[in-house]
Amino acid sequence: MKKILIVFIALSPFFGSAQIDRSKQPTPGKAPVINIKDSEVFKTNNGITVILSENHKLPRVSFDLVMGSDPRMEKAGLSEMAGSLIMSGTTNRTKDQLDKEVDYIGASLSADNSSLTLSCLTKHMNKGLELMSDVLFNANFPDSEVERIRKQNQNNLTSTKSDASSMATNATVKINFPKHPYGEVMTEESLNSITREDILNYYKSNFTPQGSYLVIVGDITKEEATKYVDLYFGSWNGVEPYLAELGNGKSANGNQVYFVKKPGAVQSVVYITFPMNIKTGDKDQLALSVLNGILGGGGFGTRLFQNLREDKAFTYGCYSNINVTENGSWMSAGGNFRNAVTDSAITEILKEFEIITTELVKDEELSLTKSSMSGNFGRSLERPQTIARFALNIIKNKLDADYYKSYLQRLDGVTKEDVLSMAKKYFTSKNCNIIVVGNEEIVGKLTAFDSDGKIQFLDPFGNPVKDGKPADISKEQLFEKYISVVTQTRNAKELAKKLKKFKSYESKTELSNPQIPVPFILTDYWVSPNIEAQKIEGMGTVMQKSYSDGKSGYTFNQGKRTEMKAEEIAKKSKSSGVFPELNHTELNYTLTGIENIDGKEMYVVKQIEDEEESFIYYNKTNFLKEKIVSIRKLGEETSETTISYSDYKDVGGFLFPHSTSISFGSFLMTGKVTSIILNKKPDLSSFR
Repeated sequence: MKKILIVFIALSPFFGSAQIDRSKQPTPGKAPVINIKDSEVFKTNNGITVILSENHKLPRVSFDLVMGSDPRMEKAGLSEMAGSLIMSGTTNRTKDQLDKEVDYIGASLSADNSSLTLSCLTKHMNKGLELMSDVLFNANFPDSEVERIRKQNQNNLTSTKSDASSMATNATVKINFPKHPYGEVMTEESLNSITREDILNYYKSNFTPQGSYLVIVGDITKEEATKYVDLYFGSWNGVEPYLAELGNGKSANGNQVYFVKKPGAVQSVVYITFPMNIKTGDKDQLALSVLNGILGGGGFGTRLFQNLREDKAFTYGCYSNINVTENGSWMSAGGNFRNAVTDSAITEILKEFEIITTELVKDEELSLTKSSMSGNFGRSLERPQTIARFALNIIKNKLDADYYKSYLQRLDGVTKEDVLSMAKKYFTSKNCNIIVVGNEEIVGKLTAFDSDGKIQFLDPFGNPVKDGKPADISKEQLFEKYISVVTQTRNAKELAKKLKKFKSYESKTELSNPQIPVPFILTDYWVSPNIEAQKIEGMGTVMQKSYSDGKSGYTFNQGKRTEMKAEEIAKKSKSSGVFPELNHTELNYTLTGIENIDGKEMYVVKQIEDEEESFIYYNKTNFLKEKIVSIRKLGEETSETTISYSDYKDVGGFLFPHSTSISFGSFLMTGKVTSIILNKKPDLSSFR
């Protein structure tokens, strides 16, 4: 007891005279000036600005070569194509040889449309720079690789048509930046127009030493850096960099509503956006970032998140983002919302825009946002690359020399009045571009938000589309014409005679994806009157299969067999056959009208079966079926599958598509039909 008493007496003065009053918020200390070691900066004779940040903690070094040209108007997608192809081989090395040599030294060598980056161990610096300079001077863009990347982009474009966020992003840049490089969106037409010569010319005119920056970070001295830069980049020459004043985008005159149709969607993607007259390094940028952090860019505590998720439960998340660049800037806010509350969500976002331009933000909002930004800045200083990036930004964007050293002081100095001033200067709730991607059923609720009362319709790539129009033939006439074309018959008598001899069908399709090394084989079977079977094989095993004969049926997936229910078998029997349209009277088909799809007029047929809604597209010119989009509703979510058909060829007097693509959300498989066999009864023993 005595020992405990002594300890208590010894400590009691501390608890008495120096006790913390936790009822009062601590007074924050003065923001410090950050002690950032200046990078070494020097310029080469051929115009490269070299920025060196020494860091000898690890035996690694990186070289990041950034071009100095501004973006320019071009064939949409050209810069992306060129960037993807730079690492596709040189006049000295094939792509495989280049990849193997990079891997052998444990290095990383990559490129995009305006930079080339190497990271390697210090002891392999010579070899790494030899490979980097070979790519820089001798990239040869082989035809085979051009076509491979073209195919890859074609797949991406197909995926875009089913991805609502990608559609909304395309619309955002097209609307905010017309006649501006930022507003150039790749389409199938622009992609197919790009030649190897276009790519070579792009590379030669953009990858040039004058105005470029070489950022070196890591275990290397200035003496070594000077030597290696001269050795590997001293002979580099090229044209003057392209420089342009690109403008600030186009502001809306009153709120404008743009709609991208996504049939069957149970949610809408909403982006409310407008261009901003600000560039990287502007004196207003920091206070504007604080504003965005309070509005919707700072996580769960932001106004948009609290209003639209926590209070209204309209969405899982609603955010804002301010994109500031030296060539054009814009603001965007939004999220994914249920169809029933899409209009209410737009109302609430615009209301938050209005409030932040008319009222001072709260002290706690300001404090929390500035603390978060301060922490993020401090953590970024732990990376050596950050210091070099700071030096690059100061030089490239003509910032004050102490721009980053004084960051925390300037952040600490942002007041509520500053935030309100930024909102009044840059924000609007009256001149916004309101972009909605979703089901057409919600269009009627959106008209009230447009200042002109007229919604503008866009395609998935942000281009204007003509309004749909009523069909000029009946559903029965459409199917009659389609069947006549694919069976190559002129009347009902010829059709009946031909179909009487049509007893069975077997086709094999090779399905591939750039990320999958081995193709899958899809085999379809049909035997009159209603036996259908299908299997997908890959890597020596059957991955999926299904069978139905009108009385029983099953599906087999990932080793598990599931028996079909009676209603599933009945549904299968209705649509059984190579040409389901022959049985259209038994199916729930509706001809909805004519739409312009990818520049072609299409008859659109809608089919509803239980929880699945499908849209079938027939070419108005030749009546061939070109696409089926199927949307299955899964509660608040949807699962979307798109099947496209092309390259119809004659087989045994019938026309069948020989090229196809199947997309499941953003995952795409392209297919080539390798064989079609008619009227030879297939062996279905493996299904029974």
